[in-house]
Amino acid sequence: MTEHSLRNVSIVGIAQIPVLKKSPLSLREMGAQVVKMAMENAGVTQVDALFAGNMLADELQGQKHIATLIASEAGLRGVEALQVRAATATGAAALRMAFFAIASGEADLAIAIGVEKMSSAPAAPVLAKALDADHETIHGATLLSQNARVMQQYMETYNVPVSVFDNFALNAHQNSHLNPNALFKDKIVTPKMVRDARVITPPLRLYDSSPVCDGAAAVVLAPTDEARAYNDHPVKILASSVATDWMRVADRPNPLDLYAARISARKAFRRANINPLDVDFFELHDAFSIVSCLSLEAVGFAKPGEGWRLAAEGEIFPTGRIPVSTMGGLKARGHPIGATALYQTCEIFLQLRGQAGQAQIKNANVALLQSVGGVGATVLTHIFAN
Repeated sequence: MTEHSLRNVSIVGIAQIPVLKKSPLSLREMGAQVVKMAMENAGVTQVDALFAGNMLADELQGQKHIATLIASEAGLRGVEALQVRAATATGAAALRMAFFAIASGEADLAIAIGVEKMSSAPAAPVLAKALDADHETIHGATLLSQNARVMQQYMETYNVPVSVFDNFALNAHQNSHLNPNALFKDKIVTPKMVRDARVITPPLRLYDSSPVCDGAAAVVLAPTDEARAYNDHPVKILASSVATDWMRVADRPNPLDLYAARISARKAFRRANINPLDVDFFELHDAFSIVSCLSLEAVGFAKPGEGWRLAAEGEIFPTGRIPVSTMGGLKARGHPIGATALYQTCEIFLQLRGQAGQAQIKNANVALLQSVGGVGATVLTHIFAN
């Protein structure tokens, strides 16, 4: 089946639970809850396929076979259920698989669900396994240290101080106050707090990185030409794409060029027949401030070395040229790995329907979602529209 013979796909139901530092629910309880909620939201009692995104459960909870576990707990017997992974972009990978299940005609209703319970045990050593075990982690590299190295190189190459990244955190925390599901919805963060925050791994500071947390979110997808049978205002997924870079940062000609993000975005823009000027807001992968900056440059919103200007000049805030992290992002809503992109998809659904409450972006019609696996090694891009 060629790209042009694929069916159009829409979101017809969503569900998300509050992101917590430590959820009282088990992994299976969180997963089953959002699956049931999303199906109820779509007005359906059965689906054809379920794709589950989870990165850490086999090590933190000693549990594999996540998709079938969640399907079973949700009462979905006989359904196709598969687990999907792409390191820290795992939730987006689940969304992509559900998208293609519908687009190909293999399924008429599919759920993408993401769930993560990071509070059970130290997550950092497990997250480091998203790097090259033989050439990076064996030498003590972690996601923190590798992103810190990239940030340091950026600061030296473009001769900018660490303070130019401050507004990425401030924007995320300000927006999280308007999101009832955000981990830090009640936390007041001031410019001084960001500026004076303790350094975790130089030059990364506390507010330059996202938190460890628990959460789950899900979406129900259907063919666009049937979507209104389930929802009077479905949201279209115009494109889903993925690209990769060399696994090891050290092997890349220019680590400051987020190559996979650029190629993935280019593919998605072509398939959706739009360009960056058409995008009303961008839910980027703000796991680290430097990733936000490089993503804005890679996608085409800023020239190389100037992504930080969009933050410093307020253009990423809700009334700016390209709002990002509109409901808190990974930094302040939280980054429960397997669920993150599904939270972002739920937020995009609400924004495009005009149902984001006080967090609503004015005249939001087209949204961009980008998810980064590892240190820019795998990047998935999705484009959504009314």
